[in-house]
Amino acid sequence: MTRTEGATPPADYRLLLPEGWFRILLDPDQRDDSIDALVERQFRGIDNAPHLKEELRGDLRRRAAKAYRGGGIELYLSLQAAGPLTIPASLLVTLAPLRHAEPLPPEDLARVLAEDAEATETGSGNAGTPVPEIAVEELTAGTAVRVRRLTRQPGENGPDAPHAAHASVSVEYHLPVPGTTAYLLLTFSTPLEPIADAMAGLFDAIAGSLTWTE
Repeated sequence: MTRTEGATPPADYRLLLPEGWFRILLDPDQRDDSIDALVERQFRGIDNAPHLKEELRGDLRRRAAKAYRGGGIELYLSLQAAGPLTIPASLLVTLAPLRHAEPLPPEDLARVLAEDAEATETGSGNAGTPVPEIAVEELTAGTAVRVRRLTRQPGENGPDAPHAAHASVSVEYHLPVPGTTAYLLLTFSTPLEPIADAMAGLFDAIAGSLTWTE
């Protein structure tokens, strides 16, 4: 990260997550141990599904490697249960260095993101494309840019069958790292559109818990 004059960059950050969320470290020297621990937890007491076990392990390794290449630091996966079902959700923490000599204020970043979203919508020619909600908010860790998106996903009948489509919900928090020109990006996502507001509330609470440590 590029340091700036004045504030001393934090040594780390701390997040509070609900019980039932599992942390995967994305560093290549640590990720396999994290993934193996998650797989063993999910298949505890199940000895007759080696193929499914290896399929999950391979999928998690591919996902972790892709996140790491994009600057990911750690990945959290929800294992919270609602009755017999697991509530699917994830949080990817990414360090995003910006190529600026001076820090980019959150208000300016919000304007850039809004302009990009408008250009994307205009260029797509799709009037039905959901427009992301972009706002500047105050968190314990400082001023942040919040972006909530609704992304349409094709259904089983293909992209030409709108009635079969569903949507995933994501909430991003862009937090300036004190004393640097970098941002810490928290990307929450869930495929559960029917309870999007409740999940977004949970994501907001997690982001609000972030604190910098010396």
